[in-house]
Amino acid sequence: MTVKERIAALRELMAEKGIDIYYIPNEDDHLSDEYTADYFQCKTFMSGFTGDYGCVIVTQDFAGLWTDGRHFTQAEHELEGSGIELMRMRQEGVPTAMEFLIANTPENGRLGFDGRVVSAAAAKQLAAALKKKGAVMVMTEDLVGMIWGEERPSMPEGKLFTMPKKHTGESAKDRIARVREKLQARHADVLLLLKLEDPCWMLNIRGRDLDCTPVSYAFAMVTADDVFYYVDEKKVSAAVRRSLTSAGVTIRSYEAFAEDLKALRDKVIWADLNDLNAVYYTSLDSSVSVINGESPVLSFRAIKNKTEIESLKNAHVKDGVAMVRFLYWLKNTIGKEPLDEVKIQNKLYDLRAEQDDYLMPSFPTICAYKGNAAMMHYTATEENYAEVKPEGFLLVDSGGTYADGTTDITRTIVLGPLTADEKMYFTKVLKGMLALTRAKFLYGTTGNNLDILARGPLWDMDIDYQCGTGHGVGHVLSVHEGPQYIGWGFGRRRSAPLEPGMVTSDEPGVYLPHELGIRIENELLVVKGTKNFYGQFLGFETVTYVPIDLDAVDPSLLSPEEKEQLNSYHAMVFEKISPFLDKKEKAWLKQATRKIA
Repeated sequence: MTVKERIAALRELMAEKGIDIYYIPNEDDHLSDEYTADYFQCKTFMSGFTGDYGCVIVTQDFAGLWTDGRHFTQAEHELEGSGIELMRMRQEGVPTAMEFLIANTPENGRLGFDGRVVSAAAAKQLAAALKKKGAVMVMTEDLVGMIWGEERPSMPEGKLFTMPKKHTGESAKDRIARVREKLQARHADVLLLLKLEDPCWMLNIRGRDLDCTPVSYAFAMVTADDVFYYVDEKKVSAAVRRSLTSAGVTIRSYEAFAEDLKALRDKVIWADLNDLNAVYYTSLDSSVSVINGESPVLSFRAIKNKTEIESLKNAHVKDGVAMVRFLYWLKNTIGKEPLDEVKIQNKLYDLRAEQDDYLMPSFPTICAYKGNAAMMHYTATEENYAEVKPEGFLLVDSGGTYADGTTDITRTIVLGPLTADEKMYFTKVLKGMLALTRAKFLYGTTGNNLDILARGPLWDMDIDYQCGTGHGVGHVLSVHEGPQYIGWGFGRRRSAPLEPGMVTSDEPGVYLPHELGIRIENELLVVKGTKNFYGQFLGFETVTYVPIDLDAVDPSLLSPEEKEQLNSYHAMVFEKISPFLDKKEKAWLKQATRKIA
């Protein structure tokens, strides 16, 4: 079926079931809003839009896709001819998806969605607004699933594996004890761990249900006496079962989570209603009360301990070796043999896979030449890619997950002659990246407070990048995690205060639609600075060890302080990475990390 045929089929089902407007989010039943199993890719199935963020809303005379500025150009291409209108989020005059749903559900009408993939928080907001119109929600109808039928992918069955204490620094028993302390302090009887990452962290296990994130589709329930882990038992090896049993964990089937929730009576449950889906929430007995709040595991896993920090630094050294070998290969191959985006990104996949303890990419590599790089989350495929020539920029945003850490790095690489404007834009992005890196700030500062440091050089030119500046990075978990976040503005997520041990990316950029994209990204570790009369100062330590392409830098735009900062960074890169290179690679790295006078 074409996209138009799928939309037509959906409208027929809506008419048959008396549904006036239907909502198709990007989430799975854990409310993951980015990387999800193929089974949950309903938004992509219905629209043809492959970006990892957005939703679709359909009425009898309208179909729209909501997505943010990272995906505007991509969505324009993929929606062409589909009849689906692109709704550019956070742009003037564009309602949010929630606003549109409420405004366009008719009086006494019916709003439909699959309640497994809509949060309890969103459902409560919608229900309150619709009540004023005499309208109701229908959340038991998975209409997309009916259209998809037998061709819908099955749920993944990736095997679980354990994380050794040498990389985590804590046993599963220790982590469960920390969680129980928070449970007791919150005066709750039951804590629900709903995010895919949370049971993994607490139990020191990982999974292979997603191509680029080592998690498993599983829930956990923690009480004062028990820990129940809900997972497809086909994923559990004898070794993993022994590990969980020794930590006092009872394994239950994935489906049993719904049954056990329904069976709870006279309990106080701690759950984040942004992570608990609407079906599970409405199944709770009336005797149950819910404390709505973020899981304590969110901050536990965000603040890395000493062992995790040393492990992730080791992973970054390995990743730096792979990246330097990649840059050396690319610089010495371009113009000598035919290259394209797919061949280049596959070479990088291969080089990472050669490193010790490599598990998987941390996300699909973005290898984007010239104008393709203006699409922030562009992915080249065997069906859609660009030839790469010895001119202009190539943007490569990539990362690896190793047994000891997760990495995320972007480099914009010079392939040939550049214009003065291209060098200017690159240098302005570099200035913003360096400014955030050298920030000093008092304890209590959030990423929202710091965002202007990275964005300032571009705002001075009346241009912006329509995304955040930095996100948290998990430890052998999701490459994007909270609660820390560096961004700005109304409608964007708010960040928690930055804490020592947190890791964040630093990735300002310039994106000129259909012309170019420039992004430079390092990962930063929050560290303690001076403590004095004014309080505890914090700062950043860079943990990414890969040269920045000096051929794109206009030194006249850098201050003496910025030049010294860049020189010091490159000296560290050479010191960390050169011992693992052969003679030719080391000579190339020496030149790539040369001092700017």
